Amino acid sequence: MDVADFDFALPPDRIAQEPVSPRDASRLLVLDRASGHVTHRRFADLASELAAGDLLVLNDTKVIPARLPGTKPTGGEIEVFLLEPSDETDTWRALIAGGKSVRPGVALALRGGLTAVPLSRDGEVWLVRLACDRGTIAEALDVAGDVPLPPYIRRGREDGRAALDRDRYQTVFARVPGAVAAPTAGLHFTPALFEKLAGKPIETAFVTLHVGLGTFAPVRVTDVLAHRMHDEPFTVPVSTAEAIARTRARGGRVVAVGTTVARTLESSPDGRGGVLPGSGRSSLFIYPGFRFQVVDALVTNFHLPRSTLLMLVAAFAGTRNVLAAYRDAIDAGYRFYSYGDAMLVRPA
Repeated sequence: MDVADFDFALPPDRIAQEPVSPRDASRLLVLDRASGHVTHRRFADLASELAAGDLLVLNDTKVIPARLPGTKPTGGEIEVFLLEPSDETDTWRALIAGGKSVRPGVALALRGGLTAVPLSRDGEVWLVRLACDRGTIAEALDVAGDVPLPPYIRRGREDGRAALDRDRYQTVFARVPGAVAAPTAGLHFTPALFEKLAGKPIETAFVTLHVGLGTFAPVRVTDVLAHRMHDEPFTVPVSTAEAIARTRARGGRVVAVGTTVARTLESSPDGRGGVLPGSGRSSLFIYPGFRFQVVDALVTNFHLPRSTLLMLVAAFAGTRNVLAAYRDAIDAGYRFYSYGDAMLVRPA
């Protein structure tokens, strides 16, 4: 299976640089999983596309201010991109941009009185120890760190929209800090939409997967099967496993909100259409040919060409269907990627 099978041409002006307001005013392309038929709606209409008794499962991870600009002892500029805390106190796994000459044990001065000391390296990922000259590291990160926007959203801290990003590059239900990228399918939800869903009634439940390198790392091989996913921590609460069991019992459908939720649920199947509760780390790579055991429908944004996210959607809905839907979306003026519009893949 060639990575080029998941390529498509996207005009640069289709890449959303800022979110719509309100959140649920974004567009919603509805793709029928069996026929490939496409209809066009608004995200605020999501409840009308689902059935009473369905269950929406969402990712309640919270994005941390993970980008920390700084300098090397030589004065050269670097950026430490925190990925996740390690088992040792105040140590993190991180990427270091501009860090070709970085050496273990040589301190890097970061914004806000923070210091990062690189300890060791495993491939592109460094283990660094953080320290700050006042307060706690969490407080310093909150002040000094930048929102970890994807590189295709082009603006810096001085841009007036950066303050907006602190709120909008976060779901309204974000609860557990730890992600370094937003679960973007969840960005479209509003309290009003949740009320509309509950009134149908459509139940909601949550998992936590801290979005990290496993989700956003590019595919650098030609053969899809040669790609290896970085693992990411996840938790499936007992309440969510029970909600899925109730949904199965009443004949409802499990709707994963985002590829991170789909990977989390499919990492813990119980073999009976439900999930096993608990915590772990997932390196599950879903591509065409994968057999879904838990997820019946999928809410997702429009993803980058050749990405593992696009491959997951293609595995669920069929590569031909998905790429045809993407062409329809481009022709219809949909906005792509993190701040873009959404797609609902309905069950076959």
